Amino acid sequence: MKRIAFLLVAVAMGTSVVAYMAPAPASGQADGQGAPPFVTKIPPGYRNWRVISVAHEEGDLNSLGAILGNDIAIKAYREGKLPFPDGAIIAALHWRYVPSEENNKVFGRSQSFVPGPPTNVQFMVKDSTKYAATGGWGFGHFMDGKPADAAFMKPCFPCHEQAKASDLVFTRYSP
Repeated sequence: MKRIAFLLVAVAMGTSVVAYMAPAPASGQADGQGAPPFVTKIPPGYRNWRVISVAHEEGDLNSLGAILGNDIAIKAYREGKLPFPDGAIIAALHWRYVPSEENNKVFGRSQSFVPGPPTNVQFMVKDSTKYAATGGWGFGHFMDGKPADAAFMKPCFPCHEQAKASDLVFTRYSP
């Protein structure tokens, strides 16, 4: 009888240890699915972040962009720290550009362009655990506040992977 009781206690303890040590599903999802591979929520307060740089894209994009960073990203840029630390977030705000009639009147010729209608907002979020499969970065693209679907986002990592020397980031810091 003592052996059976001892065996039952040993089995119960062994089962408890195995259950405790088994890896939990990623990001708390019970179905075993990992975290979404892309950023699906706009980080709060991004419009108050500091400017990293600006961009002008020609061709099909034909846009002006403001590249912003949260405090962690700005600190890493200023210190030249690569790879970027977890928690760094970079935002790219894009607009079509339009002539500024008001400015052109002052200049006396057509030379001034300003942001027109917004086109999209993009994010790169550094989390080396959550986004390990995409170089430690999560990529997000939002139009009218709605995230792009996975098919649209699929080429982000392969494109950014070409910038390995700068931790997958294209934008240089403009002091």
